[in-house]
Amino acid sequence: MDKKTTPDPLLNFEDWFSAARAQEPDVPDAAALATSSADGWPNVRMVLLKGVDGPEEPATGRGFLFYTNLDSVKAHELTENPRAALCFHWKSLKRQVRVTGEVRPVAVAEADAYFASRPKQSQIGAWASHQSHPLTSRLELERRVAKFAARFAIGATPRPDFWSGFRLVPLRIEFWENRPFRLHERRVFTRTAPDREWETGQLYP
Repeated sequence: MDKKTTPDPLLNFEDWFSAARAQEPDVPDAAALATSSADGWPNVRMVLLKGVDGPEEPATGRGFLFYTNLDSVKAHELTENPRAALCFHWKSLKRQVRVTGEVRPVAVAEADAYFASRPKQSQIGAWASHQSHPLTSRLELERRVAKFAARFAIGATPRPDFWSGFRLVPLRIEFWENRPFRLHERRVFTRTAPDREWETGQLYP
């Protein structure tokens, strides 16, 4: 672990994430998101991290941000069971971060602001896609893209009501770093609730 290690694991994550953005050659903000349905069936897929709340945010609201179609499988599962895990793996740095915690919807204003920052084509894609639903043909999708491109050709593209974001508020964060002979370093931070202090320790590799 870097000498910059602090009692706040989100600050530690920001240090590692900055290094990953500087050195990881391909999509350093990608993470595996694990969810489960109300009856316990697990699901995992890659998502893109869209922000990490800084120390100026209230302790109960800080976390890892990602966005999705609210009619997607992941969104339904997060509504049924608002707990999830993220795993970041940066091969170039030989580092991994695992995060587990509670998931909460972002505020409307927050979702609006992020959607407005997206490229026009991505905004149109959000309107056109029935994410996770059956698609009869690629042509069907292309027609929907053309439909909404024409509809929003002039002016700002509003955020669809069915598209928003989630914040994973961590209760456990583990930092893993490669060491010779598989004697890897594992530093773990845990707390019992989002408003509690972090406890830290080390794990056997």
